[in-house]
Amino acid sequence: MPDHVHLSRHPLLLHRVASLRHRDTPPREFRRLVREIAQILFLEASADLQLERISVPTPLAEAAAQVLVDRVGLVPILRAGLGMAEAVLEFVPDAQVWHLGLYRDHRTLQPITYYNKLSARARIDVCYLLDPMLATGGSAVEAIAILKRLGIPRIKFIGLIAAPEGVRVLREQHPDVSLYLAALDTHLDDSSYIIPGLGDAGDRQFGTEP
Repeated sequence: MPDHVHLSRHPLLLHRVASLRHRDTPPREFRRLVREIAQILFLEASADLQLERISVPTPLAEAAAQVLVDRVGLVPILRAGLGMAEAVLEFVPDAQVWHLGLYRDHRTLQPITYYNKLSARARIDVCYLLDPMLATGGSAVEAIAILKRLGIPRIKFIGLIAAPEGVRVLREQHPDVSLYLAALDTHLDDSSYIIPGLGDAGDRQFGTEP
């Protein structure tokens, strides 16, 4: 596995990925699985967050403690990343959430930005880009470029399923960005869908499959 690419081997995550992939998993269950897998990946991706030592009063005495000092930003790629953002917010409720809408032009396969709520005035120490699927890598590459133009010092990508082609493109374009993945699949098909994949993550979360 290349440097900065972290493929989770957590047994509880792998167990959930099996159900996430299954074609008969209904949207309600699919959303729960996305939430739980995203939380496991976030715990792995956030292990290097910076802490500050403090003292807190317990009912009996003062206790040494540590509190988070890194300012965290979450960037879910609309719409499929929404379920991941809600999951991560349970761990970092004070995080800033910036929604970014990108879609892939089916003719050119290039990312098109249609919605951007990122703030140039934000003060963030580390930003987590959240997108269930890393296929061609085009949307992730463009999203990271946008974040870098805003001066975000540390960026990490968290995804559920990735294709080798997307990982390669992301590593080539942004070698400083770490990837945290639940599964790395075999290839993209002629329509640039991940194989074996799990279908369309947005449709499966929100019950809009054709």
